[in-house]
Amino acid sequence: MSDPAAYDGPTLADIEEAREALRGVSIETPMEESRWLSGLAGGPVLLKAENLQRTGSFKIRGAYLRISRLSAEERAHGVVAASAGNHAQGVALAAQMLGIRATVFMPEGAPIPKEKATRGYGADVRFHGHSVDEALVQAKAFAAETGAVLIHPFDHVDIVTGQGTCGLEVLEQCPDVRTVVVSCGGGGLIAGMATAIKARRPDVRVVGVQAEGAAAYPTSLAQGHPVALKTMTTMADGIAVGCPGDVPFRAIQRYVDEMVTVSEESLSQALLMLLERAKLVVEPAGAAAVAAMLDRPDAFETPAVAVLSGGNVDPLLLMRVIRHGMAAAGRYLAFKVRIADTPGGLARLLNELADAEANVLDVVHERTSMHLHLEEVEVAVQVETRGAEHAERVLGRLRACGYHVAE
Repeated sequence: MSDPAAYDGPTLADIEEAREALRGVSIETPMEESRWLSGLAGGPVLLKAENLQRTGSFKIRGAYLRISRLSAEERAHGVVAASAGNHAQGVALAAQMLGIRATVFMPEGAPIPKEKATRGYGADVRFHGHSVDEALVQAKAFAAETGAVLIHPFDHVDIVTGQGTCGLEVLEQCPDVRTVVVSCGGGGLIAGMATAIKARRPDVRVVGVQAEGAAAYPTSLAQGHPVALKTMTTMADGIAVGCPGDVPFRAIQRYVDEMVTVSEESLSQALLMLLERAKLVVEPAGAAAVAAMLDRPDAFETPAVAVLSGGNVDPLLLMRVIRHGMAAAGRYLAFKVRIADTPGGLARLLNELADAEANVLDVVHERTSMHLHLEEVEVAVQVETRGAEHAERVLGRLRACGYHVAE
């Protein structure tokens, strides 16, 4: 761990001052108990809906605070940022509100709704690279060339301070909270929240959550300094950050009790559950805290708060994630079955599936295979089920009827 004397992050007083500066800018987002998560965890679990924040994520908190503190000379040169979308929107809206020119670099392939929203707030959007880190390199070059002020997505004390206001709200909305679970990319949100929470309630446990394919913090914390990832792969673009920032890293070292990771399957299931049960649209990064609680429901002392950090999800990605989540939850079942290549053979199979209450989504025949007998055909079937137990019953019924089934 780094020298505590070197810590230069925000204090509780800084975060309380920031809250006053953000009145009328950010909103106090709602918090509601999740009955289905509470049932799993054995006690109250509440959802802090930052997906309902202005611009669809917590980012406006830090972005506005940072930009509002620029001098007149700095404002005249404009601001520049790099982001996959959420920070971009926060910077664009904050700059628009303050009458400042904004340029935002986004990685190629950034979600279209995030790009359009950023342009809608008046920012000049440019594409560079295939990750936020690559876009950030270009943003820094633009800042050096034009004099624009770089508004870093997480590695600045004002950004961390602004995000910390969410922590104050959590403590006020759930005074008896015991655990707070927060998604983590670069670390700005959890760093600010943990600073505020530990200052007022040092007994509260703060847990960070990263995607397995973009988890820079576990190794960095183990080595005592930020360590960059060589590669990243995750659908959760909002937390796909290759290297922790120095400012949030020091706060996380001090105040965060544990950093855990979640799989793509867990993220998909969490997003799907939030849609179905909480009626909330949340992006994969925003669902990370819930994913961690679904993975280990007995590992978080209650009352617990899961922060839904953002809801800016591309509809096309949402469709894929829903399908992936349903498959991970056993709601989609794919298998191959051999049937007689005679009239009525397929009809009998489909009747058995209907009697098992499995909804057939797709059927594909294969007749040319060295593994098939002359009068056999293999059918690849995809069906919709009510869950893992129902899926097992469907397969069991087919096998009991004499079908050769391969999953």
